[in-house]
Amino acid sequence: MELVNLFVKSVFIENMIFAYFLGMCSYLAVSKTVKTAVGLGAAVIFVLAITVPLNYLIDNYLLREGALKWLGPQFAQMDLSFISYILFIAVIASMVQLVEMVVEKFAPALYGALGIFLPLIAVNCAILGGSLFMQQKDFSTISEASVYGLGSGVGWFLAILAIASIREKISYSNIPAPLKGLGITFILTGLMAIAFMSFMGIKL
Repeated sequence: MELVNLFVKSVFIENMIFAYFLGMCSYLAVSKTVKTAVGLGAAVIFVLAITVPLNYLIDNYLLREGALKWLGPQFAQMDLSFISYILFIAVIASMVQLVEMVVEKFAPALYGALGIFLPLIAVNCAILGGSLFMQQKDFSTISEASVYGLGSGVGWFLAILAIASIREKISYSNIPAPLKGLGITFILTGLMAIAFMSFMGIKL
């Protein structure tokens, strides 16, 4: 039940887009069609679901003060947390490279549609944010870190899928010229963020 609560909280209450506005660059650029939004959203789910637990293991067994005590008592006081950013980004970049190779191999049309924004997942602040929030929340087990990573990815996926669906529909609407494109998208994102705030009332 605890893991279910954590999953629901990471999807709705602490949504990467609507609560923290992380990953906005690719969210805005790739949400013009549902097809590309689904492709990028699925890639973000995969990367977050893999990198958050991997970075949890790295943080707990390599980086934190005393994490290296399993090597011997002489390493018990060693603290390598100052390189956590570098290692977290290295893990993320590796996973993004794997995703890019798989998408290029099995879905070349989607690879072409996503363009530069697929490799840019590596610098998507939502991905690094997932690992840094994991570190900040100090989860006690890898299961919690895995569920949090998966939930954060699903939340980002729902956000980009929702805005892509709306943008496809409003393309046929009579929108004032100054608001066309990113203008109306920012307004819609703000309204959706306010709507997602209602989930904060859920007692988990």
